[in-house]
Amino acid sequence: MTKRTRSIAAAIAVAAAVTGTALLGASGAASAATGASHGTLTISNGTKDVLIGGHRVNFGVPVRDLSWSPDGTRAAFIDGSGNLDIANADGSRRVVVAKNPGGQNWSHPTWQVTAKDTQNGIPAKDNLIFAVRDKGVSRLKYLSAKAVHGTPRTLPLSGDPEPGGAVPQTGNVWPNAGGHYGTSVYANVDTGAVYIRDDYLRQQGGKLTKGSEPALSPNEEEVVFVRSVAGHDHVLVEDFMHGNRIKDLTPHATTDYTEPAWSPDGKTLAVRTPSGTVTLPSNGTGHPVKVTSTAGLAAYRP
Repeated sequence: MTKRTRSIAAAIAVAAAVTGTALLGASGAASAATGASHGTLTISNGTKDVLIGGHRVNFGVPVRDLSWSPDGTRAAFIDGSGNLDIANADGSRRVVVAKNPGGQNWSHPTWQVTAKDTQNGIPAKDNLIFAVRDKGVSRLKYLSAKAVHGTPRTLPLSGDPEPGGAVPQTGNVWPNAGGHYGTSVYANVDTGAVYIRDDYLRQQGGKLTKGSEPALSPNEEEVVFVRSVAGHDHVLVEDFMHGNRIKDLTPHATTDYTEPAWSPDGKTLAVRTPSGTVTLPSNGTGHPVKVTSTAGLAAYRP
């Protein structure tokens, strides 16, 4: 069993424990090593200026919920008209990948990028997954990152059935993909839980734990998420490789810690607070350190 297979199988075992039903494990080649780069911290907050490494870069349009392609060359975001855009790292060559038809709220695009797997007959992926709220109902959508005014499609979600029904198809928000195999995590506002989705060989998934705003580690072995504890939002991490252990990274929180993002090397988390952005070690060995008073959605450019 490969390292990647063990991590996904461990994650799915959590769903099986919750529902009392087992899922078939995923398979695949051993995961490539996570890049050594720590990356550059960036923050988007709905203005035209994106904070990149402490410098403000004007993208020409309001930028919300920015995320970076795995190679760091392209940014995906929601613009001031609610459309899904991509642009170069300096804001140039902006393209409207999908145009919001109006009356919908689009949020949190994430890149699903995988290499072609000739051995298993799996084509390469270069997709954007994002959340769409329409008439009060939230669903996950996706389309090719190469599209121009493309038409998003509903992301298929299947896997281990929950008590009383299947994996929820609505109420899903905050998608985040990571690693080399297109695995993603997301939250559901109705169940208050975090879910995992794997479609490398076949689409499967299930519930992980109570929480929101999840982010998958670059090596696909951990998921960080937010959970309310004693009146404040805390950041916690679940480790798939060591008995699905959950650790509170902000046990002494006196403020709300939200919207965590992984550095490309997996060693650091950037987290939003009401007074700005902090970073902290992802292994729980240190305390949050404020790095900027700019509040917004943090992301790391590889």
